Amino acid sequence: MTDLHARFRTLDSLSAPNLWPDIEERALAMQPTHRRRPWVLIAATLLLALVIGGAALVGSGMIELPVPDGASPAPSAATSSSAPSSTPEQAREPSWIATGSMIAARSGSATLLLDGKVLVAGGTDSVGFQLGTAELYDPSTGSWTATGNMVEARAGHTATLLPDGTVLVTGGGNSGSSAELYDPGSGTWAATGSKITPRWYHTATLLLDGTVLVAGGSAVVGGDSPLALASAEVYDPGSRSWTATGNMIEAREARTATLLLNGNVLVAGGSGSAGSPLLESAELYDPNSRSWTATGGMIDDRFGHAATLLPDGKVLVVGSGGFGIGQLASAELYDPASGSWIATGSMIEPRSGPATLLLDGRVLVAGGTTDGGTDGVLASAELYDPASGSWTATATMIEARIGHTATLLREGTVLIAGGYSSLEGLASAELYDPGSGT
Repeated sequence: MTDLHARFRTLDSLSAPNLWPDIEERALAMQPTHRRRPWVLIAATLLLALVIGGAALVGSGMIELPVPDGASPAPSAATSSSAPSSTPEQAREPSWIATGSMIAARSGSATLLLDGKVLVAGGTDSVGFQLGTAELYDPSTGSWTATGNMVEARAGHTATLLPDGTVLVTGGGNSGSSAELYDPGSGTWAATGSKITPRWYHTATLLLDGTVLVAGGSAVVGGDSPLALASAEVYDPGSRSWTATGNMIEAREARTATLLLNGNVLVAGGSGSAGSPLLESAELYDPNSRSWTATGGMIDDRFGHAATLLPDGKVLVVGSGGFGIGQLASAELYDPASGSWIATGSMIEPRSGPATLLLDGRVLVAGGTTDGGTDGVLASAELYDPASGSWTATATMIEARIGHTATLLREGTVLIAGGYSSLEGLASAELYDPGSGT
């Protein structure tokens, strides 16, 4: 029926001649003068029936009419049924693709900028020295270019993209109290207000009002035993200043901080001071009251784990590790509605490593280590499906690595950069393509 309508629309677009004068003239010519009027009506009726019947045949596709230049007739029923309107793209398998190597081997921070480029800054080099250099990855060319050096070399810092497109880098360094801003427009760094408490291996969370919550971490940058912190403070980009906010219930480092859909921040796991047990506890920061409250504790105590906010508002926490601590394959979900944790499918391999939310809602965990050190560095990768609560193996990375960054790019691929292999620091980078039709 749709095709029939299209054919009549095509017919309507053609300019039809006025047939009545010709019909009448032919009918009159065939009959005596005194009988013209009755035969004229009969002949006109017959010719008109032929015209209408022909239009119906054209509309049904039984007769094809030539179409004037500029008109676009609909395809015939036979043509439209045998030729699909579009050819589906051939399905691609998930894969890893080598891309340009960084200028310096490093384990630093990675930030996706508003223009789609990725800023990698600071970190430690292949022998453990702190770096002050920074570089940019351009997805359109697959190459890296140097950008301005930071004011201070630093590792164990955080990097946060602010609403205006600048990047706030805090902590680490020699003092642990300094902070600076990167301006992508000029490619330069400038010092901003110093934090109240020196710290590294803390968390930095962009809140809904554009301020940044920095919490916990370690108070010592040198070789002494680190002292876990419970303090927290907020950076205001407008005034470029820091303000103390409520302390966490427990001092903790190497834990995760996740911004929930309601604007609160979930902090989970980590450890206290050196020699203290790992933590399974969790707490919530409320920006409105600037205070912390306890929430349900995790099923497993975790340190150096990964946390990912899922599209449904739940938080996936997976893995554990660091400093020779046994790794976990288990995973669990935090439900903000109930304030409780529930177990979900375990990973195929116990590991610690970054977790990345893909555009289709699945979570990629790639690389990491099975023993908390460099002996068990992994190249394998796996995917978590929130719909089924299960993990499946996916393509293996080109290089095994730990301490690398994982950044979701605009087109849906994931950039893995730097880190360490079992022997040395890495400058190499690779892209994960989730594939299609799988």
